[in-house]
Amino acid sequence: MGRKIRVGLIYGGKSGEHEVSLQTAKAVIGEFDFDKYEVVPFYITKQGEWKCGKALPGPVQSVRELQLVDGGGDGAPEAGLRLTPVFGNMIPPSVRSSRGGGQAGIRSKGGRRGATGTDADGGKVRIRSLGAEVVRSGGREAEDGGRDSGHAEPLDVVFPLLHGTYGEDGTVQGLLEMANIPYVGAGVLASAVGMDKVMMKKLFAQEGLPQCVYRWFTRSQWEKDSAYFIMEIEIALGYPCFVKPANLGSSVGITKAHNRDELLRAVDVAFQYDRKVIVEEFVDAREIEVSVLGNDDPRASVPGEIVSSNEFYDYRAKYVDGKSSMLIPAPIPEEKAEEIRGLALRAFRAIDGSGLSRVDFFLRKSDNAVFINEINTMPGFTPFSMYPLLWKESGMSYRELLDELIRLALERYNEKQKLRYGLEDGTQS
Repeated sequence: MGRKIRVGLIYGGKSGEHEVSLQTAKAVIGEFDFDKYEVVPFYITKQGEWKCGKALPGPVQSVRELQLVDGGGDGAPEAGLRLTPVFGNMIPPSVRSSRGGGQAGIRSKGGRRGATGTDADGGKVRIRSLGAEVVRSGGREAEDGGRDSGHAEPLDVVFPLLHGTYGEDGTVQGLLEMANIPYVGAGVLASAVGMDKVMMKKLFAQEGLPQCVYRWFTRSQWEKDSAYFIMEIEIALGYPCFVKPANLGSSVGITKAHNRDELLRAVDVAFQYDRKVIVEEFVDAREIEVSVLGNDDPRASVPGEIVSSNEFYDYRAKYVDGKSSMLIPAPIPEEKAEEIRGLALRAFRAIDGSGLSRVDFFLRKSDNAVFINEINTMPGFTPFSMYPLLWKESGMSYRELLDELIRLALERYNEKQKLRYGLEDGTQS
């Protein structure tokens, strides 16, 4: 058998969806074919510290194992060194050795371009930036030619299983782009647009996609003239309405407001999670979701329907009580299913999506009118998650789905390597 594909799995994160990410990572690890892949865990704490663990021998039994506690990780808690697990080679060998063994991280495989960083003593350190390698210092040289020996071990692709801010919003994607490392999922632009509900809705409007009426404001705007926005909401949207942080997912911080007092409290809650708040009209509707998979030629799964155990599909209904139900495929007419699948693909292309996304819709009960709600560029992969279940119903198993996502990541990466980043000799006029 040939060399295993080394996958760097990034999860956790400085986000209100930290726990969701851990559950997603546990589920994904449980479905990897360990005869084909070698999985290296990279855990980001709630404080933004990075830890790298040893390659996993197989599925994990609990999320505690993924937090790399009890000596399971090589973190770098020192101030100013939180990215050591990612860019370990920014630190000169003398500095690494003086700090003792066990520091681990990603470094580049060399190639197209590099950059220069500065260490703690002001010295210049070369940062190579093509591909990725896990670096371990202070280890014993192994018989396999370098594993756990301080030698570089190449990572073939990174799988960022991060939900919410500082992960799903383009930040980590930008980090990986700068290092020229292949990664699964949407790029910087699509990730950022998919996270920011205000920008998402503006882009959907430009695409001509049908959506509910909404209003939005920043914290400073609200503090200066809350009376104006209250008037706007009550006239344009009415009650009930939904109040949401503009940048978050998994229904964290979302409140259904039935009157002005509840609206004011809901806005205060939403501002705990983001500086920007969006308020949307209530539509008495069924919740329909479609999974999208691909790069430039994406395909859509069969639609599924969420029947929430609560008044709306909030965090508890999604991840805690286990009482919500999923109807797959959704019991809707075939022509309506095709309409929704087509809108999902339009939304995916509108944000320049790649890899995967889940697109959520409202199907109004009174007349079966369709409204796009949002697009999620890194949907959950927990046992309760719709994304893999929709593909299972569409004929693709969980394991096959992971294979395809990694293939798509490498396809997009290889395509980008064809781009030029400057004028070559002989091309200037």
